[in-house]
Amino acid sequence: MNIPLVSFLVPAYNHERFIEKCLNSVLFDKYANKQLVIINDGSRDRTAQIISEWVARHKSSLDIRYVDRENKGIAATLNELTALASGDYLRLGASDDYFLPDGTIAQVAYLQANQTKLAVVGDSIVVDDQDQTVHESAMVGLFNVDKTRYLTDEGIRREIICRWAIGGPVPLLRKRGLDAAEGWNENLLIDDWDFFLRLAALGVVGFIDVKVGAYRVHGTNTSKTKDTERRIANLRNMAEAVSRNLGSFHGCYRTLLKAQGRLIAAKIAYLQSHYPTSAWNVLMFGGLRAIALLGSAPARPGATG
Repeated sequence: MNIPLVSFLVPAYNHERFIEKCLNSVLFDKYANKQLVIINDGSRDRTAQIISEWVARHKSSLDIRYVDRENKGIAATLNELTALASGDYLRLGASDDYFLPDGTIAQVAYLQANQTKLAVVGDSIVVDDQDQTVHESAMVGLFNVDKTRYLTDEGIRREIICRWAIGGPVPLLRKRGLDAAEGWNENLLIDDWDFFLRLAALGVVGFIDVKVGAYRVHGTNTSKTKDTERRIANLRNMAEAVSRNLGSFHGCYRTLLKAQGRLIAAKIAYLQSHYPTSAWNVLMFGGLRAIALLGSAPARPGATG
């Protein structure tokens, strides 16, 4: 039986404390046909040295492609990792997270059984910087979502638009799915929401209720910063993702994405102490969301259009 190759993609940046655990998790993953593709994206700590030593120890037992170069940012690194990968499937990770050993088998099985899907996401556990489990489910404990909403195409599309809950090394992609989504946008600081909005618009994202990775929360998580200027920059990044993707959605989903744009604008205005502007955008968010939800509600029995 031909077992498709899975390429594990790991962009590494300043994670000397966590990178070896991440790399070991690729080695210990139970999937039989795998490849590791890793780029050190200009780390200023000992990350590159630790990777080099690990590669030297394990290069005879695993297909490894390793590049050490100057910093280019996460989106450019993901695009480069993809270009280096040979796999039919791509598992996305981060150098402070790690993969759980049975996850890839379950995700490949899903995509092989669902040929119209280009990506599948699972759940993850949440760990701290000491490897202690914080939540048994990132989706429930960290993001407070109802996982049953991910069981339909409509539910996944709505959740990706309204409540980003895909945290950690949980996606598996068909490599040809990168062509459909046009890769990662190198003009954005954080591109994961933008990338999955493009896939959600196509209706090609699936979900399995299986814990496939470990998402690490610690003081240097890019999306968890308390610095006001960085938070504003991240929110503007999200606002640009809304603008880029509005044309890909229609009907109630387009309205929902417009509503999210208003919510993002409200958060930016609040952080800038522009409270009337923030309040106005909150009102607009509520109105647009109500319109979208009414538009997606099922017709009453006996109702006519």
